[in-house]
Amino acid sequence: MSEPVLDVPATHDAIDGVPSPSANPALFGHVGIRAFLAQAYQSGQMHHALLLEGPTGVGKATLAFHLAGHMLRYPQPETAPLTLATPDFATAPYRQIATGTHLSILHISRPFDAKGGKFKTGIPVEEIRRVGHFLNRTSHDGAWRIVIVDPADDMNRNAANALLKTLEEPPKRTLFILISHSSGRLLPTIRSRCQSIRFEPLANEDLSAALQAINLDTQTLPDADQLMAHADGSVRKAALLLAFGGLEISAAVDSILAKRVFDVPKAHALATALSGRDAEIQYDLFLDDLLARIAVKARLAAERGSADEANRWSLLWREIQNEARDAAAFNLDRKQTVLIFLERSQRAFN
Repeated sequence: MSEPVLDVPATHDAIDGVPSPSANPALFGHVGIRAFLAQAYQSGQMHHALLLEGPTGVGKATLAFHLAGHMLRYPQPETAPLTLATPDFATAPYRQIATGTHLSILHISRPFDAKGGKFKTGIPVEEIRRVGHFLNRTSHDGAWRIVIVDPADDMNRNAANALLKTLEEPPKRTLFILISHSSGRLLPTIRSRCQSIRFEPLANEDLSAALQAINLDTQTLPDADQLMAHADGSVRKAALLLAFGGLEISAAVDSILAKRVFDVPKAHALATALSGRDAEIQYDLFLDDLLARIAVKARLAAERGSADEANRWSLLWREIQNEARDAAAFNLDRKQTVLIFLERSQRAFN
């Protein structure tokens, strides 16, 4: 039997060939977390707000939708099994979950700006106000109502404050699931009202299985070892590396950082490639690669007991991250930003 065709709503972080979390039947790794959530639900001890935090692309949002489907499939907790149900998109409820039409689930993410022709860079307060309308609707069957905010890090301050008010006094049979890739950006008051569940990067065998499930068999890739090393246990990052030349970008950074003298022509060539109008993802991959290298240097220095060296690398990491955020906020010249980051990093590495 062929798989049903699902009209899944577009999201800001969609990747061609990779299933949306709402429409993904496969979930790899995180066995302990899955068992914990299934047991917590069955026992009636589920916290009303879950904060799923950890690296991007490791399955947090997919697990959120699996949990939501499980709860709606078994609305009485005591009848639910101790294993999360696998989504069956041949059935109407799971098709509705996948297509964003299930009346018991509200998925909040960055909205599409029709006027600008692209997704907004954050989640505005207007999106969070939808939560109040959603929860105030009369539930004729007393069903669960589940709000998924993905990622919660994208909320601006007004949106975060609006959500906080709802988290303080949630209606009965309501579950909030907040996805976070960088929980330090969340209000401490939001964190304090949630049960935090930490996700780790996928082990290589789970990552390989997840990639195979989306028709990316690492055994047939010529750069499989490099891919696994650079993917950091993230399916999303691995898919982006393959689709947008991430390994080539990393090799170019390798070459620039390894030289004792700053290679101006090569740096300019890379900066030009990363500053194109359609090169946002490539730029993000470059920035992620560069910050990951610096983080490794800081960790190794700390492990050697070199506190001053670790602090220097940590300071460089924070400076580049903050300056990259400012460059994006103020729409600064991306080519110049890349050149500055490369030259500063090359000096630090030598």
